[in-house]
This record gives sequence, structure tokens and C-alpha cells, in this order.
Amino acid sequence: QWDERGGKHKDPDREPRRRRRATYTRPHGVRHLFAAYDLGKDKLYGHVKTTKNRTTFLEFCRYLRTLCPAEVRIAIVCDNFSPHLTTRKCRRVAEWAEANNVEIAYTPTNSSWLNRIEAQFTALRYFALDGTDHGSHREQGSMIRSYIIWRNKHAEDQRLREIVNRANVA
Repeated sequence: QWDERGGKHKDPDREPRRRRRATYTRPHGVRHLFAAYDLGKDKLYGHVKTTKNRTTFLEFCRYLRTLCPAEVRIAIVCDNFSPHLTTRKCRRVAEWAEANNVEIAYTPTNSSWLNRIEAQFTALRYFALDGTDHGSHREQGSMIRSYIIWRNKHAEDQRLREIVNRANVA
């Protein structure tokens, strides 16, 4: 954003820089990334959704369950965001997990750094989001999906490994 701008007092042959949208207003709402990191396969999975509630969380959990045979027990590590939690009012997450050979593990409050996916988010921001100006949610979602595909094909990329290792503090 600190580039020179064309005009009378500047180089007349220089085009004006592209307008960058401010991020303090979100007239079309926000999008949410549901993501999972398979430690054994070193693969990242993600779905961009318009809402982040218990129903969309369960949809993503059902998708994760399809990635492994039903007899293999999987663990899903979650932060303490309310749609992830099992409460007295709504036990849908706990009941689904019990019925589908899934363990839901929660990181302690204010300890997201214990969740190994956080380092993957650092790399996602570095490779796909920093310095970008997406014109629409569709464009941004496409960029995120493209990054996940690239990341899974290039898991041994030296730049990726350096960023992830730097972000892994635990």
C-alpha cells in the first residue's frame, strides 16, 4: 500500500495502484474454515462454510469419519468453541461420537498452541492469505482450497516445513 500513485504530481505514465478494500466492515458476512490435520498421513482437510454451529460441525465430523474405516477409532482434537462442546442442553456431538467410534478431545482454555493444527493455520496464512485482497468469499474460498491441495501434494516442501516447525512451540 505504500507504492507511489500515478497522477499530476507523480509519474504520469504510472497507473494508479489497485484499491485495497478495508477489512473493518464485512457487508457480506464472514466465512468459517472447518479444518482437520491428520498427524499420521500429514494431510490437511478443510471445508469453508457460511455458518459455524453445531450442525455444520457435526457435518464436518461425519466427513472426517469417512476418511478411515469404521473399526478404526479416531480422535478429533477441538478447542473450546461452543459448537464443539457437549452440554446438558445438547448432547448431539457426544452421542454421535459414542455411536461412531470417535473420541472428541478438548484443548484447555487459552491453550490453542497444544492443538497441532494451529501451526498449519500459520502456513495457510503465509502461503494463501497474507497480502491478498480477495474480491469475494468465493475467490477466497478457492484460494484456501487450492492451498490445501498444494500443501497435501508438497508436504515435504522446505519452506512449508520451516514455517510449520517455527509455529510448533509445543
